[in-house]
Amino acid sequence: MTLSPPIADATAPPFVDGRKVLCNGKVEPWTGPVQEVFAPIYKAAGSEEKVLIGYQARMDEAASLKALDAAVASWSHGRGEWALATPEHRIAKIEELVKELKTVREQIVQVLMWEICKSAADAAKEFDRTMDFIAGTLKEYKAMLKADNAFVQMDGVLAQSRRGPIGVMLNLGPFNYPFNETYCTLIPALLMGNSVVMKLPNVGCLAHICSMETYAKVFPPGVVNFVSGAGRTTMPPIMATGKVDIFAFIGGSKAADALLKIHPEPHRLKASLALDAKNLGVVMPDCDMAATVTEVLAGSLSYNGQRCTALKLLFVHESIADAFLAAYCAKVDELKIGLPWESGVKLTPLPEPNKPAYLRELIADAKSLGAKVVNQLGEQEAGPFVRPTVLYPVSEKMRVWHEEQFGPLVPVVPFRELDDVYAYLAQSTFGQQASVFAGDVVKCAPLLDALANSVGRVNINAQCQRGPDYLPFSGRKSSALGTLSVTEALKTVSTEYVVATKDNAMGKAGMLSLAGAQCNCVASLI
Repeated sequence: MTLSPPIADATAPPFVDGRKVLCNGKVEPWTGPVQEVFAPIYKAAGSEEKVLIGYQARMDEAASLKALDAAVASWSHGRGEWALATPEHRIAKIEELVKELKTVREQIVQVLMWEICKSAADAAKEFDRTMDFIAGTLKEYKAMLKADNAFVQMDGVLAQSRRGPIGVMLNLGPFNYPFNETYCTLIPALLMGNSVVMKLPNVGCLAHICSMETYAKVFPPGVVNFVSGAGRTTMPPIMATGKVDIFAFIGGSKAADALLKIHPEPHRLKASLALDAKNLGVVMPDCDMAATVTEVLAGSLSYNGQRCTALKLLFVHESIADAFLAAYCAKVDELKIGLPWESGVKLTPLPEPNKPAYLRELIADAKSLGAKVVNQLGEQEAGPFVRPTVLYPVSEKMRVWHEEQFGPLVPVVPFRELDDVYAYLAQSTFGQQASVFAGDVVKCAPLLDALANSVGRVNINAQCQRGPDYLPFSGRKSSALGTLSVTEALKTVSTEYVVATKDNAMGKAGMLSLAGAQCNCVASLI
């Protein structure tokens, strides 16, 4: 079956003119360098020209620092308008933001389909899930405020403990979920009263550019500022100032480490990091074969395997390896490849220009060391279209054993004893999630216990995933720093403070007076 490159059909592409910047509450024209944004889709058969869908500003160091200074001025050492706003006011503004974002929903969904090639269903789901996350965060924030209303009387002290903002956040989101993942730290940070500089991903920037005017309309000057362009040009100067108080980052651990080292006072930098992941799938000999194949297929290749939670290394018991591979590879080769808006499409063009070449390197390395491509349609590519490749048997000598492929490449390892899995866990630098597929889960108790102390989430007869958002999303080793959920994210971007007085008549009268006055530090949300 021959694979042809992705060619644009009659569907009209979106166009987002990102020759502008959001800084200090204003959207202003950008007259500096500009980068064209292309969809990974060719204009016509036989052409190397891709579809132009927008522009993004290539901000320089000076422009980036201007955005940072706007956030710093907005924070104003905790005395800025947003930092001192009542919880009720901030809630109302976030609700206004949601209302405004929904007016550009269709534009954002179209951009997600064209720029990063999410299927129509997945693009819509990303936007809608983000709105659901905001609703859940608002609900949790209100519950947190009510819980904080209580006064504590102990050892002659009358006190109230609450949570407050930290300062200025630098927020860097990923290309694969540019909207949802970014908002998982952005919205909690804003709710708690922080000011934000948001770095747009180079791939996946247009969805955010669609929202510039919305942020300028809803929030006071400097509360939200966008930076676009090369990360190596814009991010180090911002971190070097020492003016960043919260660092929210989703991406590779090497990039995170490099930026953390630049901050002159890293001991006071509050970091929330979602980093490298190579989630393990362990297939036991007594698994339900049909159900396991279905779940592993979704877990390994949804959105072309471009998910941090994707199953990226499969350990399959040697007694069922041949049967599993036959069933799994048949399903892999049945996956429909096409343009994101086509019905039934499961595989779409890869948005990262260098990814096909990288995957070829991993495949060639594995083959040179004894692995084989075991699915009939493996190693097929045509421009940004890359069909999944299943490699077997994979060993620790191969790069794909150690590196996060983040694409449609599935390495499979045969194992005989659980000690083989334990040995992998001991040497792996990854620790986000794992999945175990078995019939008798009780027999897997030792494995489950080992995994629970090695990763952030253990899934039983289910693929790895982030949601639902009320569950903690964390990781061990080099996969994460901190925990995210609708509850934990609010804590991550805030700090506890205590207001206390003597537990006597004067103290009580004073505290109750403050609770009813214009003093946010002891104010209650009624």
